Amino acid sequence: MTPLFADLTGDIEISFEFFPPKTEKMDAALWETVQALAPLGPRFVSVTYGADGSTRDRTHATVTRIAQETGIPAAAHLTCVGASKSEVLDIARAYWEAGVRHIVALRGDPPQAGQRFTPHPQGFANATELTAALKAVAPFEVSVAAYPECHQDSASPEADLDNLKAKIDAGADRAITQFFFAPETFLRFRDRAAASGITAEIVPGILPVSNVAQTRKFARQCGAEIPAWMDRLFEGLDERPETRQLVAAAIAAEMCRKLYDGGVRHFHFYTLNRAALCYSICHLLGKTAATAIRAAA
Repeated sequence: MTPLFADLTGDIEISFEFFPPKTEKMDAALWETVQALAPLGPRFVSVTYGADGSTRDRTHATVTRIAQETGIPAAAHLTCVGASKSEVLDIARAYWEAGVRHIVALRGDPPQAGQRFTPHPQGFANATELTAALKAVAPFEVSVAAYPECHQDSASPEADLDNLKAKIDAGADRAITQFFFAPETFLRFRDRAAASGITAEIVPGILPVSNVAQTRKFARQCGAEIPAWMDRLFEGLDERPETRQLVAAAIAAEMCRKLYDGGVRHFHFYTLNRAALCYSICHLLGKTAATAIRAAA
């Protein structure tokens, strides 16, 4: 039997998501992460945006710095929450002027958990409207969100796919999925999307489990299912961070390997501003600094 990670050629593309730092210490930690992952040659990196717009300035500063100082294509998250159309598009224009050419266009979540999304009175109602408006402002590359386990506000999986198709039809270049923990969840969703007429690239979002309690919270908020077997593997590891990291890397790498067998060649990692887990998973998949240099040559 061939070992699971034997002789992979590194013929994958990767991208990473960061969140804007709140303090100088967090800023230093983020830049250590960026510098650690940069040699892997990411296709792009993205920076998140607070649900209530509270991180707007920090997101802009982080994206602009990445774009100007690293040479890595940087994407800024932009949401419809808490701002008028003119305010949102002013932000988009400022990104374009700063050299940022890629936007991750999102409806955004309500500021308070459990609330329903209510558009700003003069704002965009959803990511479809936002995507169309961004494309009218400038020839941005636009990524949008997709939900393999169905968005919690969608009436049905079919309605959720219809919404994704509307975003693609509005001009989105690709979709990046919410995280999931079973490869078949993504593969079935990808096949359903193709059957519904969606031809744009759909990139799986991968969340390595660095903090189990935090991951459970994230999963509850977005409706992602944590398999019982995976939950059991982390039992008793709350006070054993090194062991937890090893287990997390093994789980995520095996899932990515199965996705690779299913034809996936681009993986988007939710880093939580930590490099080690994502770096190790990429290495197991054959994506190393050396293969990145060969791919760029």
